[in-house]
Amino acid sequence: MRRAPLLAVPLLVVLVVSLGAAAAPQQPTASASAVISRVTQPGLPDEVSYSATAPPTADQVLPAYSYPNDGSIVRLGSATQSLVAQAGVSSSAQAGAGALAVSLFGGEITMDSFTVRAGVAAGSVSASGIISASSISNLTVLGQPVTPAANLVVPLADWGSLEILGSDVASSQNPPRSASATVTAIRVKLLSDHGGLAAGSTIEIGTVTAAASAAPAVVAPPTPVSPTAGTPVPPSVPAGAPREPGTSIPGVPPELVHPAPLVTAQPTPAGYVFPVYGPSSFGDTFGAYRGDVAGGWHHGEDIFAPLGTPLLAVADGSLFSVGWNEIGGWRLWLRDRAGNEFYYAHLSAYSPLAADGAQVKAGDVLGFMGKTGDARFSPVHLHFEIHPVGLLYRGYDGAVAPYPFLTAWRNAQDIPFTAGRQYVPPNTPASRNVAPPAAAILLESDDISSTSGLVPGSLASTLSGRAPQSPAGQDR
Repeated sequence: MRRAPLLAVPLLVVLVVSLGAAAAPQQPTASASAVISRVTQPGLPDEVSYSATAPPTADQVLPAYSYPNDGSIVRLGSATQSLVAQAGVSSSAQAGAGALAVSLFGGEITMDSFTVRAGVAAGSVSASGIISASSISNLTVLGQPVTPAANLVVPLADWGSLEILGSDVASSQNPPRSASATVTAIRVKLLSDHGGLAAGSTIEIGTVTAAASAAPAVVAPPTPVSPTAGTPVPPSVPAGAPREPGTSIPGVPPELVHPAPLVTAQPTPAGYVFPVYGPSSFGDTFGAYRGDVAGGWHHGEDIFAPLGTPLLAVADGSLFSVGWNEIGGWRLWLRDRAGNEFYYAHLSAYSPLAADGAQVKAGDVLGFMGKTGDARFSPVHLHFEIHPVGLLYRGYDGAVAPYPFLTAWRNAQDIPFTAGRQYVPPNTPASRNVAPPAAAILLESDDISSTSGLVPGSLASTLSGRAPQSPAGQDR
């Protein structure tokens, strides 16, 4: 009878451990991988040229490669790999790879270059994956040019087959939500012995994979359903940064975080890039009337492009005020290394990089074009502002016209921030001194014929529009 309590103790410990294991929350995951080439032969270890995984982040340029040493089976020029993976309430992963001068079987299959990219994102509400911007340049198969297409299969005489841009994207919307995406530039499958490889061998060139799963959020972030309800918490911003008008709510719901395509943007010599990827249009409406903005004037420029167009970081820097604003909608600010600040408004979604304090590089995808905030009844566009560090003391009004910079960045040129004309609201003391003093004055012929240089003050009278007065008794 006395031993019963002692026997019950281990049982109780086992029960507690079991309950603890059952209650353990699902951990979010994110991974990305890239393989430049892999040769698989029956009964032999795989021959892999270059492979990498993330985390941690990988971004590298690789030298040329040959297999075997004479390159009779695989020959590659320089290659690149780029991998990013981040797990959390909203998990994401991106993988990219590419190479130049690819040749298989001594030139039977060649291509000038390939680029393959895959991205995924998984949050508490949805999960999705994309195969974006994957391409092959100048593909030639057995002496004939072939136009690449996704999941295209080309026969290789009687000895094999060639799969081109084979890809697979899958997602699960059941918690924990997850997504995966993989793509291979080309895959050769041998049906019979060929080129020194046995039947059943495969050659894969350029394979990338991205996968992510997310645990349900413990506390749901704020949503824009009613941004003015309650007392919003002001977003964290750097000291001295402009505070745009309108009520703001910090944070981004996971469902608004989408996988970002890997894009290539042409930087200017100083490292600035155009903020919109792909075709777009814009004018020069800086200073135009805007009734719902502080001061009543347009502090930036509107850039028009299709819904969902990627929006790029114009420079290396850090992000702040990522979240909802009743006028700007889903928006963010970017501060570059020199302290200049840039405002992006009306986004439809964000990339996984968009978070307060995140460090980004010029050309990184920050989000996607939309029409949120006060733009919901207007065409899809990005509202973009430039606030030079020298004008930050003026607060939100310390902006310059983006038009000359957008034109220069699109042409990969640089101009100083003083080139953006500064708008000063009318009917203020400063506005009366905006125009510089005249360096030259053009007189019309009637001015000369009706005004005598002998009359004191005649030139000043002409410029002011008043009729000159001749001294008494003096002819004009």
